[in-house]
Amino acid sequence: MKISEHVSVLALEANLMMGRGVLNVALIHDPVHGATLVDTGTPNLLPTIEAALQQEGVQLSDIKRVIVTHHDLDHIGSLEAVVKATGAEVLTSELEIPYVQEGKRAQKMPPADKVDEVMGHLPEPVREMVKNMPGVHVKVDRVLQDGEVLDIAGGVRVVFTPGHTVGHLSLYVEQDGVLISGDALTSADGELKGPSAQNTPDMPEAIKSVQKLAQLPAQKVLTYHGGVVDQDAALQLNRVAAVIETA
Repeated sequence: MKISEHVSVLALEANLMMGRGVLNVALIHDPVHGATLVDTGTPNLLPTIEAALQQEGVQLSDIKRVIVTHHDLDHIGSLEAVVKATGAEVLTSELEIPYVQEGKRAQKMPPADKVDEVMGHLPEPVREMVKNMPGVHVKVDRVLQDGEVLDIAGGVRVVFTPGHTVGHLSLYVEQDGVLISGDALTSADGELKGPSAQNTPDMPEAIKSVQKLAQLPAQKVLTYHGGVVDQDAALQLNRVAAVIETA
């Protein structure tokens, strides 16, 4: 679904920790520099991604780069498969490189021998998956800097928004006024919300990140969990920033 001149949303159904859910992956269009995928969903989603791209008139071969907002498995699970299928460059922040490229165990995942102790409330198949979760080793081709503007889609600004993970980043498509927030924000039924406290280990840092995003003149916000917020997006963003500061 196209939400602006340069941005589409690929709504991908996937198996998540707590059951089936929808991941809202951003696709940034650029007829000159090629398409950009922002995150890649959970493992084994390549066929789903390909089908969603085709609905937008885009082929896998049109994907020239993948920007990784952060390393959680629901964001990089199909990264290797997408890169193999497309030859796309991978871009992310420096603090995410150990998790994306060097196989470091995910920041929020307990050590394998502590999974049952920490995650005993989850079904056994989920715990076994977490225990045996392989490290990711996908080469990062370009390290992104806070505030830099990528020469795609008329200018896409990189905004570092740590808290949910150490190197989390968001993107602002300047010509369209579209903020791609990753997991720095969430939403439900068009209502913008803050990051998930349960899944955000550094909430003080995450609050600073939300306040940073609130300075952008966003006309629409795309959250990975929840989808598009397009009604009074800037007002909603400022409301969330104000509320989360006093929480």
